[in-house]
Amino acid sequence: MSVPLSVSVTPILSQRIDPEVARHEATYHPNFWGDRFLHYNPDDDFCGTHACKEQQIQELKEEVRKSLEATAGNTSQLLKLIDSIQRLGLAYHFEREIEEALKAMYQTYTLVDDNDHLTTVSLLFRLLRQEGYHIPSDVFKKFMDEGGNFKESLVGDLPGMLALYEAAHLMVHGEDILDEALGFTTAHLQSMAIDSDNPLTKQVIRALKRPIRKGLPRVEARHYITIYQEDDSHNESLLKLAKLDYNMLQSLHRKELSEITKWWKGLDFATKLPFARDRIVEGYFWILGVYFEPQYYLARRILMKVFGVLSIVDDIYDAYGTFEELKLFTEAIERWDASSIDQLPDYMKVCYQALLDVYEEMEEEMTKQGKLYRVHYAQAALKRQVQAYLLEAKWLKQEYIPRMDEYMSNALVSSACSMLTTTSFVGMGDIVTKEAFDWVFSDPKMIRASNVICRLMDDIVSHEFEQKRGHVASAVECYMKQYGVSKEEAYDEFKKQVESAWKDNNEEFLQPTAVPVPLLTRVLNFSRMMDVLYKDEDEYTLVGPLMKDLVAGMLIDPVPM
Repeated sequence: MSVPLSVSVTPILSQRIDPEVARHEATYHPNFWGDRFLHYNPDDDFCGTHACKEQQIQELKEEVRKSLEATAGNTSQLLKLIDSIQRLGLAYHFEREIEEALKAMYQTYTLVDDNDHLTTVSLLFRLLRQEGYHIPSDVFKKFMDEGGNFKESLVGDLPGMLALYEAAHLMVHGEDILDEALGFTTAHLQSMAIDSDNPLTKQVIRALKRPIRKGLPRVEARHYITIYQEDDSHNESLLKLAKLDYNMLQSLHRKELSEITKWWKGLDFATKLPFARDRIVEGYFWILGVYFEPQYYLARRILMKVFGVLSIVDDIYDAYGTFEELKLFTEAIERWDASSIDQLPDYMKVCYQALLDVYEEMEEEMTKQGKLYRVHYAQAALKRQVQAYLLEAKWLKQEYIPRMDEYMSNALVSSACSMLTTTSFVGMGDIVTKEAFDWVFSDPKMIRASNVICRLMDDIVSHEFEQKRGHVASAVECYMKQYGVSKEEAYDEFKKQVESAWKDNNEEFLQPTAVPVPLLTRVLNFSRMMDVLYKDEDEYTLVGPLMKDLVAGMLIDPVPM
């Protein structure tokens, strides 16, 4: 429940604002969570003291390492164990062991026996591709007939079909075999996806909705724990480690969210700027999707604060400010000077001051680390972001519907993936170099792919809601006008472009990579977040049942031990 205010507060937006000015206001749901996450109470009921849990985790990790060593001579068993470790969300504990094992497999993959089952070959392919090895898709040719089609005899092999389906999502451009594999497995798995208590059938239903490649690791770990424990052949130490680790991290994340919530409550945007979305919990879920690992605490805090204020900035441009006010706001951000605040309407002053404060905190932290240059990149990304927002506001004022190339040139910036990727690197530690920031600003293939996925998926699910209140034309309206097609035809075209962008993502992970893999993973996770939150509707804005369930699973309900 929200804490009642002890005094009457006049929302700042009502001060010095002409009530006659026409505004394209949206009606957003209020904060669903109230003060639920404001106070952190560590829950030690699933084990005991923090030290007890840490000791148990260390002991279980050693047992899992022994299991990895014990299965080193059996490729199929080792693949299955590595896959389970990754899907249970534990790979960050065993990065060196997994890297060494997969490297050894890659060096000998040409020796794959013709008698190897579809499951083993598919799992080998997927795990090596995930690791960045360019194992050729030709390894699947032996499962095809002379006509170039996958053999119908494979249909009865449900584990193999599922494994091939998952492997196909690691395809890159030009891999016709994997295109064929995806169509073949999807069609047959759909006919098998009936409600059942069979663990494998449950996995099929889940995979058709969200394949491993497109799932958020923490969300999928929570789900896979329930699947894994139903497997009679599961590794008991691994299962217990997964549950303990999940709950430990959940407690850590709740503590972080409590600190963020106190900061957010202090800004009091909900009262001062009630036209904007109050989505701090949903925003933190988003940031956990980018990185959940304990070592990225500082990176999460920096990115979360920027994300939170950017959401308000977005709504100022998108759902409240007049074009004249927005020009003033953009100029103030371009100058980046506290004295600029005097030229802004009162409601904008609140947000502008919050922006200055967030980046000043970032600057203080990076100065201590001798990495001040990172803040300059982050500020440059923000300035580019608001320029894109301003152009959209100009188009809206002019009632202009641009051509698709003109729209996408700006929309790939306004989608904010580039800006958020830049910011996500700031607090990540020594693995990030100046060259990594230059890479983002060079508009590389993977950043562009992430922006395409973000923009088109967002536009598909949100354009009708936005057009009702007055909003700049989305990709859907632009495409329909330019090509004289229906919205359904526009959707179909955009979905093809999104799938093409996923192939770009996969290509960029192949060795040698342009930047270290942990940085590419952040970009990949932004794409994954879009697939999770924007596949059917805008869950961030609307906070539907899916978002509520995701937050509950990630931040409220511990895994039963």
